[in-house]
Amino acid sequence: MFARPSRLAGAIHRATLTLSLAGSLLVLPAAWAQPQRYDIPAGSLAQALSQFAAASGVMITFSAEDTAGLSSPGLRGDFELDQGFARLLQGSGLRLVQAGDKRYVLAKAESGGALELGATSINAAGLGANTDGTGSYTTGLSSTATKLPLTLRETPQSISVVTRQRMDDQGLNDITDVLRQTPGLSVQSLGSERFNVYSRGYSVDNYQFDGIPTTLDIVSQVSAQSLADMAIYDRVEVLRGATGLMTGAGDPSATINMVRKRPTAEFKGHVSAGLGSWDKYRTELDLSGPLTPTGNVRGRMVAAYQQNNSYVEHYSQEKQIFYGILEADLGDSTLLTVGADYQKNDPKGSSSVAFPLFYSNGKQTGFSRSTNSAARWSSNPQDALNTFASIEQQLGHDWSLKVAANQMYIKRDGYKLATASWGFPDITSGDGVRLYGGAGSTWQKQTGLDVQLQGPFTLGGRQHELIVGYNFSRYENRHSPLRGTAIEGTYVNFYDWDNYTTKPDTSNGKLYDGDTTIYQSGGYIATRLRPTDDLSLILGARVSNYKYDYDLEYVLTPRSNRNTQYRESGVVTPYAGVVYDIDDIHSVYVSYTSIYKPQSVRDASGATLDPREGDNYEVGLKSEFFGGRLNTSVAAYVIEQDNLAVVDPGQVVPGTTTSAYKAVSGATTRGFEVEANGELAPGWNLAASYNHSITEDADDERINSEAPANMLKLWTTYRLPGDFDRLTLGGGANWQSGTHITVTPSTALGTVKAKQSQFTVVNLMARYQLTDQLSTTLNVNNLFDKKYISALDTTFYSGYYGEPRNVMLSTRYDF
Repeated sequence: MFARPSRLAGAIHRATLTLSLAGSLLVLPAAWAQPQRYDIPAGSLAQALSQFAAASGVMITFSAEDTAGLSSPGLRGDFELDQGFARLLQGSGLRLVQAGDKRYVLAKAESGGALELGATSINAAGLGANTDGTGSYTTGLSSTATKLPLTLRETPQSISVVTRQRMDDQGLNDITDVLRQTPGLSVQSLGSERFNVYSRGYSVDNYQFDGIPTTLDIVSQVSAQSLADMAIYDRVEVLRGATGLMTGAGDPSATINMVRKRPTAEFKGHVSAGLGSWDKYRTELDLSGPLTPTGNVRGRMVAAYQQNNSYVEHYSQEKQIFYGILEADLGDSTLLTVGADYQKNDPKGSSSVAFPLFYSNGKQTGFSRSTNSAARWSSNPQDALNTFASIEQQLGHDWSLKVAANQMYIKRDGYKLATASWGFPDITSGDGVRLYGGAGSTWQKQTGLDVQLQGPFTLGGRQHELIVGYNFSRYENRHSPLRGTAIEGTYVNFYDWDNYTTKPDTSNGKLYDGDTTIYQSGGYIATRLRPTDDLSLILGARVSNYKYDYDLEYVLTPRSNRNTQYRESGVVTPYAGVVYDIDDIHSVYVSYTSIYKPQSVRDASGATLDPREGDNYEVGLKSEFFGGRLNTSVAAYVIEQDNLAVVDPGQVVPGTTTSAYKAVSGATTRGFEVEANGELAPGWNLAASYNHSITEDADDERINSEAPANMLKLWTTYRLPGDFDRLTLGGGANWQSGTHITVTPSTALGTVKAKQSQFTVVNLMARYQLTDQLSTTLNVNNLFDKKYISALDTTFYSGYYGEPRNVMLSTRYDF
């Protein structure tokens, strides 16, 4: 399917004007040619080189054997690039050799340990993929879009990266904290442990661990991905738009790829402790380094613990995180990686649904931010265990074969939930609300495997790249709720029930068994062709198979049992991208991706909706300054879809209280994005973005209005110069336009509307480096204590408030 010519042409014309303007605005001075100030302590040569490369923007390649046992005198003061390297390598017997236009490697000095830079001046080169220890707000490589290792500028889609440094600066300890700061994403709380993330107007359910896909179904309330703690992750990459090439079925919203920390060749680590608002306590321990004298086996271990109360009454949380990973060089060309991570979440006062949005007269409610709709004993514990392994074999001629697997097992055992959210309270008395919830157990297992072969090939006298692969994923969710006669149907007075109610009576056994199985598999191929030095063509396709099964078996009423199945095979998902380098800094691109998304929601007759299908077009300008230390992008896109599921007002699925959906054809989304991430100058980091997105149906009426049409996000940190260089200050603001929903919850209530006006949340931070190893950081969030509703839920007609002003003070010691 294709865009209507006049609208698509108009969008491209507006995008071209935007790109031209952005190109003129984003040309920045080459600050890296001037002397820079460095503060690198004496220590191991490998660590000193890594810190210097991160600060100066130069890529240096070396092995652990090159620097084993070598130390460096460090570097303090103002130095030009060649002076800095000469000082760091003094007495090491090593020299720099130019290995490419923007890359240098360490080699043995030919005589006297002299440093040789060659005739060509050193240009800043890109960072590597990992961000831990770089101090950067951007990354040099990403493979989330096509599995090919590309720089952000070489990737013909919108991609944002939240680095380890950014997470540390802002105290982003949960994945939802990270996503709130990510360009173009809106995080909406549907309950205390249930979140919906929107991108480009659509819900995001595609989460990855190190590139292995998993599925998040927020309806099941088994949501380990959206509860992930950030202690174990190096970075989070978010690819906006359709990603069917690598994932098969998927929304045109985004893919969230959480990339774990890796072992390091040198010993390093840190321990930290923090204290914050609402009795929040948090500790972390991170240790990494070689486990054998030769360094051929390396390991990393991370442990974290957090407990806290909340601004929401009667709600508290405790979580434990453990992570271990081993890397082993089985030979010169074989790398084996194995590991596991475990997270235990134990909340109390959990709400499966947020507070009611409407009074019985149809007016929007206005409760205190501390209002909790859950019973005090309500709890939704979740334990999540991830095990993973990969083996990578170098095959010669720069070809490699990699096999990677991940299995996630989630146990939600002994949950007991009661939420006063079913119905609409009387505005005067508070009567008229029933409890929603129950008790039972759930387990979920997701298994993913990816096999890929990639490398260069020569055609027409030029070198190109090719990747061929196969992956599959299996999703199993087993839910066994118990018959809780004291929960469903019990009325409370929302004003004075004080979160007390009888616990559910679970002695009557199971209510039903609900088993969901989703299986996806497919082969993919992608190639990056280089017809000229300035032109890249990325072409690819995927052939997918999809199976969906849902079995519902009632214990007492077998006649109510039902089975829903869906099968699809041989679905072809094409992908095409063109990138043209205008010069050494700027590139323009255009990309196309098809959309295919099977749906499990049902309409008012009980039938499952047909798969959603469509097309995603994107055009943009990307730039990298200072050799990739600062990345900017401007993009415009058009998304067209048929069979888009939207809530059918006033309708429910037969035999349930679940809202029914209807399919909308001809839905069109148009938007544009502007983003900048990285270093403006030494010690000055910036993350800034603006995103606009509107979705309309075939009659040009806006839909998905619960997602904001406009978002502006800004964050910056600056390390003061001179005598104050131990102090780093930071601050920023997140603004979004208003949101609203228009729904028909019941015939009696009629059609009603809830809204949240535009709002801005301001955050600040300050870090003081007490010694070279010890630092303390203060974060202040929501500085002006803005009250706002973060979520407008069209399924349960509920809302959830964002956090009031809060502070966190933490101390960290680096080894």
